[in-house]
Amino acid sequence: MEKIIKVLGTGCAKCKTLEASVREVVSSNNYPVEVIKIDDIMEIMQFGIMTTPGLVLGDQVAFSGRVPSKDELKKYIEQYINA
Repeated sequence: MEKIIKVLGTGCAKCKTLEASVREVVSSNNYPVEVIKIDDIMEIMQFGIMTTPGLVLGDQVAFSGRVPSKDELKKYIEQYINA
């Protein structure tokens, strides 16, 4: 089963930055995951987050409302992949 990372955001600058950072970390480390961008507000609300951007690893919200460093993203993704 392929692991999926969802970037939640409606298109604001932080949302775009988070998506770019996630894609860069995944690509540069050859992580076996699919990155999906979700910008539909109704779909975002189903995850229970109130502030974007948000990051969902599998079905778990990792964080919302901020853009972590690439090092922090790498740790989140590695924990998810190795879980």
